[in-house]
Amino acid sequence: MADSSLLNHETLGTDNHPAIIIIHGLFGDKDNLKSIARELSDDYFCILPDTRNHGDSFHSETMTYSAMADDIIELADALEVEQFSVLGHSMGGKIAMEMCMKAPERVTAAIVADISPAAYNGTHDSILDALSELDLSQVKSRGDADEQLADKISEKGVRQFLLKNLKKTDNGYQWRLNLNALKQNYEQISAAASTGHYEGPVLFIKGGNSNYLTEKHQKEVSSRFSNTSVKIIEDAGHWLHAEKPRIFNRLVLEFLTQ
Repeated sequence: MADSSLLNHETLGTDNHPAIIIIHGLFGDKDNLKSIARELSDDYFCILPDTRNHGDSFHSETMTYSAMADDIIELADALEVEQFSVLGHSMGGKIAMEMCMKAPERVTAAIVADISPAAYNGTHDSILDALSELDLSQVKSRGDADEQLADKISEKGVRQFLLKNLKKTDNGYQWRLNLNALKQNYEQISAAASTGHYEGPVLFIKGGNSNYLTEKHQKEVSSRFSNTSVKIIEDAGHWLHAEKPRIFNRLVLEFLTQ
């Protein structure tokens, strides 16, 4: 691990239950998937980390999937969790797949939300540019920041999600995200997950309106995973867990209890 710090994290449920590690996507934090964690917490020990350079976790100049998977495995070690299921959305899904490759003996099952192991080109460049160009010296409230971002990012829901990363300090508003590291490492974040093979059960959940997981990604999936199932949530995009939480949560629960 590039930094000796442990990932900031929260747990729900009791540690005598089967463990599941729930990993957010790019620009997110540990609260993004808390809805599913709450639903699982009666029967599962849910571990929700902030990944490096996100939320309140440490900042690092390195953001390879190998390093980010090691961070999560190190967190599991610190919590004395030997085996676990893993659920990840988008970037978190790639981290989950990387963990399947690195530690297959520890991952009992994986759920990957709207992402494949393939490389993706520049899908977040405009967001990174918009966040970097936000003039924090002119921000006295989140409303001010929203107004500035509206020129570059038209979807209000996306702006509200991104602005959760602003924190108020004695010196005004600051980003919790390590924006410089995200920009410098964006090629790594967009890169394919490692090759390898995982024989455990993997559920891919796709947003019906999203193009992050399509037929063209099938070869990348089947070369790494031999025991997969795919569920599609109709009328949902890439943020399927937020757009259709009841359906998403039900699919996760059904898969884990099979």
